[in-house]
Amino acid sequence: MIETRILGTACMLIAFMASPALSQQSEIEAQEFEVQGQKFNTLLYYMDQLYVEDTDMESLVETAIVNMLEEMDPHSVYIPAEELQAADEPLNGNFEGVGIQFNIFRDTIMVVSPISGGPSEKLGIMSGDRIVTVDGETVAGTGVTNKDVQRLLKGPKGTKVVVGIKRGNEPELLEFEIIRDKIPIFSIDASFMVAPGIGYIKVNRFSRSTMSEMYGAFAQLQREGMTDLVLDLQGNGGGMLRTAIQMADEFLSGDKLIVYTEGRQFSRDDTFARIPGRFEKGRLIVLIDQGSASASEIVSGAIQDWDRGLIVGRRSFGKGLVQRPVNLPDGSAVRLTVQKYYTPSGRCIQKPYDDGVDAYRKEKFERYESGELLSLDSLELPDSLKFATRIQSRTVYGGGGILPDVFVPLDTTENSAYFSKILRKGLDSRFALNLVDSLRDDLVSAYPDEDTFIAQFELDAALLKEFQEFTTAEGVEFNPTDWETSQKAIALRLKAMIGRNLLEPSTFYRVISGLNESLQRAVEVLQDGTFERSNLAHDTF
Repeated sequence: MIETRILGTACMLIAFMASPALSQQSEIEAQEFEVQGQKFNTLLYYMDQLYVEDTDMESLVETAIVNMLEEMDPHSVYIPAEELQAADEPLNGNFEGVGIQFNIFRDTIMVVSPISGGPSEKLGIMSGDRIVTVDGETVAGTGVTNKDVQRLLKGPKGTKVVVGIKRGNEPELLEFEIIRDKIPIFSIDASFMVAPGIGYIKVNRFSRSTMSEMYGAFAQLQREGMTDLVLDLQGNGGGMLRTAIQMADEFLSGDKLIVYTEGRQFSRDDTFARIPGRFEKGRLIVLIDQGSASASEIVSGAIQDWDRGLIVGRRSFGKGLVQRPVNLPDGSAVRLTVQKYYTPSGRCIQKPYDDGVDAYRKEKFERYESGELLSLDSLELPDSLKFATRIQSRTVYGGGGILPDVFVPLDTTENSAYFSKILRKGLDSRFALNLVDSLRDDLVSAYPDEDTFIAQFELDAALLKEFQEFTTAEGVEFNPTDWETSQKAIALRLKAMIGRNLLEPSTFYRVISGLNESLQRAVEVLQDGTFERSNLAHDTF
């Protein structure tokens, strides 16, 4: 969701359309608008007066609105009055619950994204997951509402809820046991020096607090000797347009174009860099993947189009639509798609949605089946999608996400069924929590800070054996073959979880960076000469 200023009520739109200054064509359109409105109102009247049973007008109208929006595009959504505040919680405050952003999509609770640092994210619940059962109760296809979801999933810290999830093409439901917690609403998960001279910042969303958090991260990293930066936008589903513009402005000098928007009722609106940024000099790499969307694509598109830095990872989601809040008379609202946004080279990165919302949602999962997450050769890139960067005229592509300059295939070498079951049930998190709770004083004494913990803490054979016994007791039978495949990844994730519970959330990312293949490749690019050979213009900024 890209948030912009509030448009006002639907009545404002009607008044605008009836303005005497409208052209003849606009007057015809206004007349057609009035005819169709009368048609809808007439139908509602006869349903209320003549239908064989009592009717719930509010429910009928809301159903009509939801279905109309669904026919238009995948990102225009209706929000009932009582849920407006809750819809903005991830950008504005904190709450207690399971920690997901969700939409009701065709009578099913769909996870838009897990909230970073919350219990769902720790368990491995993913964007696109569909919640089918809650505590054994079927909630799919039952007329579930947003209010029902709040009742079922929100709750006091420490209480448990069990959800059954349908994921992609998995034939069976995946069961997750979630312990509700206080959900942190931070934009930056971690910032640290990943290698000498190379700083790393992980941003999970674009909210009101993002830039103030980022300024603090810049200052700390520069004190620690940062000259190069890796900005991690992997899995970042977007947020506020103005925050994306502010972030891009930190990397672009002068008055360079950052983004422009255009729509049927809105003329082109250009937005330029306007302030001296905190990182206009120095080598820059932006990490993206299939979960990077919207505001993340604005930032990475501007960086790529101005030859300012390299984009590393996998193709981003492909959301180039701008939503504007429209207030309705009863206090509800619609986030209505009113414009498309374009990168400085003229690219609209919105992926097609002509085949309907279902196909649009599934496309991200189908990238694995098509082989795209392992190689870009599976993508068709016609000349019609080619654009040129603004300074060095490098070829870039539009029409469906940002393509990286340096592709990093998904690493599946340490995956196994045993490891997957551990992650789905959150056993690594629970084991780490139990361990820290039982030995906290000893651990704090031995590892008083992140640097000491990262350098010295190791899971010995006895602790790993204890974990194997724990998973068996929790219903995940130990598999020696799978353990051999995944042992390194399991041990590293356990260490990361223990560090998170013992110290700070950022400890998790410092430890787990060893499994972040795109981050490891970014460091190589900065150290092996690839960056200098990439025909960029970063040294002119």
